[in-house]
Amino acid sequence: MAHHQHDGHDHAGHTAGLQQTHGHMHGHSHAHGPADYGRAFAIGVALNLSFVLVEVVFGVIGHSLALLADAGHNLSDVLAMLMAWGATALARRPPSLRFTYGLGSSSILAALANAVFLLVVTGGIAWEAIQRLLQPTPVDSGIVIGVAAFGVLINTGTALLFIAGRKGDLNIRAAFLHMASDAVISLGVVIAGIVMLFTHWFWLDSTVSLLISAVIVIATWGLLRDSTQLALHGVPEGIETQAVRAYLAALPDVVAVHDLHIWAMSTTETALTAHLVMPNGYPGDALLSQVSDELQAHFRIDHPTLQVETGDPTHPCALAPDHRI
Repeated sequence: MAHHQHDGHDHAGHTAGLQQTHGHMHGHSHAHGPADYGRAFAIGVALNLSFVLVEVVFGVIGHSLALLADAGHNLSDVLAMLMAWGATALARRPPSLRFTYGLGSSSILAALANAVFLLVVTGGIAWEAIQRLLQPTPVDSGIVIGVAAFGVLINTGTALLFIAGRKGDLNIRAAFLHMASDAVISLGVVIAGIVMLFTHWFWLDSTVSLLISAVIVIATWGLLRDSTQLALHGVPEGIETQAVRAYLAALPDVVAVHDLHIWAMSTTETALTAHLVMPNGYPGDALLSQVSDELQAHFRIDHPTLQVETGDPTHPCALAPDHRI
């Protein structure tokens, strides 16, 4: 546990002053930083890049917009995985004098960029499908079925590489969502190919592309919302600010809590700062260490910084009003 005492901000006029406690320094091992998904990203990129080439070749041969659209979508996923992979690597770098929190927030930017990228690419696919729907062209259904079925296997296998981390890391969730949506697309293309094989309803090729685009937009909207919220320093999903405030206010000798802020340092780490008004002064390292443990255990807050004040009316805290930042 590291505690720091600062001069010049002593509300009680003694050296208790400003005390800080950092939840990752009190001797208990917390799961910090992103898990190492480097191997999963490498396998995913290699498999999907190879599949993109297969889809382009056979999409041209078979005159299938659905295959070409899926190839474009897969290519966007390759780029998205590379972006997420890079962000994950950056998030593991130690802090520096310039970036004192490290580069963990790059994972938030990557998740946001991936959501926007996926929506833009899906919009392009939908536009092309509408154009093709107005002028249906013959499609080699056999090629469509074979290539798309192979795609179901590739994309499902890649999605499974990220399934374990999709709930704890928004960046990994983005990679999982990309791969899972591709598996759905490929399955839809398989079904369309089978129907076209027996009915020659070639307009299904474009219709399926439109339906799948709608499914992707719906699934991606949550990712866009959550990543935007984190990028704007919003409280991460699953953490109730009032519950955290109530916990801090209920601590021994605490009579007020103000200047409470909770935000994401990355897609896996959450920080908190708060001022605790304690008329009896600094409570000691043991209590602050316990608070750090409990904030992590109950609220998944990994990096708390707590400032202790005595509430001396002659030296009021300028940040006490709730509207102050």
